[in-house]
Amino acid sequence: MSAWEIVYNEAHNTFSLGKANATKSYREIDGFIPDFVPADLNTQLHERDNEPQLSANEKQQAAVYVEACALAVKELTEKVACNNVLIGIGMPGLKTANQRGIAVVANGPRMVDYADCLEGRLKQLSINLLAPIKHLGSDADYCGVGENYSEHGMFRNVQNAYYLGGGTGVADALKLDGHLLPFDRVKDWMAKTWEMKSTEGISLERITSVSGIQNCYAGFAHKTVEALNEAEIYPLQISERAKLGEEAAVKTFNLVNQNLSLLLYERIVTLYAGSKALFEFVNPNKPELAVEHPYLGKVFDAIIVGQRLGDLFEDKTGSEMVKKPVLQQLSQLIQTSTYLPAEVKQYYADLSPIVCSSQLREAPALGAGIDAFLSK
Repeated sequence: MSAWEIVYNEAHNTFSLGKANATKSYREIDGFIPDFVPADLNTQLHERDNEPQLSANEKQQAAVYVEACALAVKELTEKVACNNVLIGIGMPGLKTANQRGIAVVANGPRMVDYADCLEGRLKQLSINLLAPIKHLGSDADYCGVGENYSEHGMFRNVQNAYYLGGGTGVADALKLDGHLLPFDRVKDWMAKTWEMKSTEGISLERITSVSGIQNCYAGFAHKTVEALNEAEIYPLQISERAKLGEEAAVKTFNLVNQNLSLLLYERIVTLYAGSKALFEFVNPNKPELAVEHPYLGKVFDAIIVGQRLGDLFEDKTGSEMVKKPVLQQLSQLIQTSTYLPAEVKQYYADLSPIVCSSQLREAPALGAGIDAFLSK
């Protein structure tokens, strides 16, 4: 859980991260379950509109998540010497009806009363909220908000852009015709990454996020994620092992690169020509995506890779083992596509100025603060 001070520049109507921040790892909180297994996604989706049947492990892990957030906020208030705060929170997953809890999440516990519990814990810590937590925002949408309102954001000077952030989960964000477009408003014709199944039949989020990359490697290497964490073996270290030819690491990035390039290709095709059902859905009951949408015929000015996945793209070894092969495979998919005309193939002939990495490592935290400020 990462908490940041957000600074507003009134003269330029831009926002930036302040100097103060605090981070709390869930692992350092008493009660953390290192081998926690989320409830089956189909079960979560089925129970979303009813009373969810939360397991004891889910309740325990949810309490850990709340405590990590509360302690991060407490530490941050001490650093800025201010106990009166306005808080915005970005969280992955589908929200509850009142938007103050998490009803469905691919990685982690369901937390249907998250905001209530957090407000109660902050009160115990003598932190005064200037306003109640209005809602839990989309971690993904907040990446787009951060990229759009930060003076260093990569959404600022483009009309049409797609953002893919990879951390614990995956964040999708869109800007079309110069306006931020939450994914919930395009759900009829473009699916979120976590909703789509990889070629191996699992959620794309579990392959294209950095935690997913680590999980893939753990499987191929016959190790636990906990053992990898203890040995400090993360995606950057796995890319170094792949460069040295380690079989498990090479298999990992072959899988990651194949699915990541196909995902970016799917976004390009869907924007220009509508959905072509290139992926199956995690939820088999999800309706087919509409082929028609208001933005047909458009191309992306920018495709932005952010968060720790962006860091991996920019790392010297990571670039060689991930970014370069992804762009090569993406280019091949575009140039041999039966869905894209020659002029679009020519437009995407050089992907280097289009596919770029975000400069905002903490885009979702920035977006959460901005939303809290604009919603107050």
